[in-house]
Amino acid sequence: MLAKDIMTKDVHMIAPDADVRAAARIMTEAGVSALPVVGKDQALLGIVSEGDLVRRAELRTARRRSWWLQLFTTPETMAKDYIKEHATKVRDVMSSPVISISERTPLAEIAALLARHGIKRAPVLSGGAVVGVVSRADLVKALAKQTAEPTADTSDSAIRNTFLQRYAAQPWAPAGGGVGFSVSAGVVVLSGIVNTKEQRDALGVMAQTIPGVAKVENEIRVLPYLPVGA
Repeated sequence: MLAKDIMTKDVHMIAPDADVRAAARIMTEAGVSALPVVGKDQALLGIVSEGDLVRRAELRTARRRSWWLQLFTTPETMAKDYIKEHATKVRDVMSSPVISISERTPLAEIAALLARHGIKRAPVLSGGAVVGVVSRADLVKALAKQTAEPTADTSDSAIRNTFLQRYAAQPWAPAGGGVGFSVSAGVVVLSGIVNTKEQRDALGVMAQTIPGVAKVENEIRVLPYLPVGA
């Protein structure tokens, strides 16, 4: 799936010269936590989010640094904070540049991008214009709509082959054939020895999520690593 398949298309946007109170009202009324800031032809200029508006002089939530902390804070940083806390125009409080994606960005890449940059959403651009937004909520909605493929081969042999393929692709899976696998009428039995509980549980998940598996009996034992020289 791609960004265009799950993105929110009815996007609330705001102009850079709009008042910050107007931005707050739109977010509140629309039930969104951020607004793309756009210029001519909906070109993306920045984004204003709840995080940009929580420290405000009007709310008496402006940052207060102790005298000793001020010694370690540059005048540039303190001046930027003052602007965020007192400016009345969106252009002065918005975050820029913005991490954006295209309509054809795969979901896996979007998820990695959001995690890597610690952000909750990414505007979707087409020809430089904002055409949508993909948020973490959109990814969760896409997950909720997922169903098992009805055409998948669910025979015991197919289950075994799928498990072996998945196993071989995971760097954390024990090498050397330390894990046993058997399947009969969709019931999988895992056996053998691994070094951590997490490996044992992950192998159980690996088997349980194969189409056609009715039950997993995880009999794998955990034998922790022994320290060198022990």
